[in-house]
Amino acid sequence: MIEPGNSTTSTGDTGPTGHGLRTATGRTSPLTVGVEEEFLLVDARTLRVVPAAQHVLATAAGLPHELHAEGTRYQVEISTPVADSAVTLREELAALRRTLARAARAHGCRLLAAPSPVVALEGPLHLTDDEPRQREQHRRFGALTDTLVSCGRHVHIGTLDVDTAVAVSNRVRPWLPTLIALAANSPFWGGRDTGHSSWRAMAWSGWPSAGPPPHFTSTAHFRRSVQTLLGSGAALDTKMVYWDLRPSGNWPTLEIRAPDMSPDIDTAVLQAELARALVATALRDIAERMPEPALRDDVLRLARWRAAHDGLEGFGLDPYTGVELPAADLAEALLDLVAPELAAAGDLDHAAKTLGGLLRDGSGAARQRAAFARREDLDDVLRHLVEETENF
Repeated sequence: MIEPGNSTTSTGDTGPTGHGLRTATGRTSPLTVGVEEEFLLVDARTLRVVPAAQHVLATAAGLPHELHAEGTRYQVEISTPVADSAVTLREELAALRRTLARAARAHGCRLLAAPSPVVALEGPLHLTDDEPRQREQHRRFGALTDTLVSCGRHVHIGTLDVDTAVAVSNRVRPWLPTLIALAANSPFWGGRDTGHSSWRAMAWSGWPSAGPPPHFTSTAHFRRSVQTLLGSGAALDTKMVYWDLRPSGNWPTLEIRAPDMSPDIDTAVLQAELARALVATALRDIAERMPEPALRDDVLRLARWRAAHDGLEGFGLDPYTGVELPAADLAEALLDLVAPELAAAGDLDHAAKTLGGLLRDGSGAARQRAAFARREDLDDVLRHLVEETENF
């Protein structure tokens, strides 16, 4: 087991305590959270994706700097500032979405917070090909780059030095399938129902550097795994380490990348709250030298598939035993596990209320299928998604 706080890249934290890190001065600093959200740009009339990112971002120039290009010209991304509280995070997400929506409307576009365009793309794929890296990625990986037209939500939890992030990753990864089920929002892809609640999770698994992260026996093991991806040609650079969970290559954070993009802000905040509480719980267990429960990689992979297939409405697999359980029970078990840390951060009421709403009203995938069922028209799904996206 890696003991936190021994990294040569340490940020000055000397070990975990409670839901924060105890610094060299003895002060406990709360875990911070930041969120990246990816959006598709669609024509305001037809609701089909349009390669308008460059124009939308130019209009937003001089506005919040947390707006970025993504892998294709159909996409834009927002990055929240570092937040100490879920309340602040929600305010930042709403403000950035409003800013981006205004810039999109100036060019006859709307925002679509969906992992896929729902309907099939027409014409050639418009990559952000003014960067040599994008051209090389397309040359090396070919049709896999088609899956770049998909949107996820990345949650960063900090501040963690790399040793601590690696140790925490081992304890968080069993719950990645449940986070996927909670955010499942991509049943339609290429104009048809895929039979999965999160087809993005399955499509993205085609990348050789994607999927559940390994269990790392040490920070050196983590670094060797990354170098193996680079040396084998499976990744161009560390930005292409697409594991569902990874120590960030750019920030002193642990980055959770598994969930679909979903339109409602409260689901985004719930993902951030659960992620931070999972990290805080792991830090507490490490500080108390609690042993890691045994976890088989093959069972974790199967649990990930079942979460992507069934979403929140069906069944999942207990990642430790492989036993089939209602996905709702697994979600509630996660909430129970991290409830003490949610309460300590002031997030428990919001998390419980939001989860209750998802269990009552359905996941994003269920709501999309309900919209389609009314007339069996995918345009109804797109209208539903746009309206939910811009409901700030």
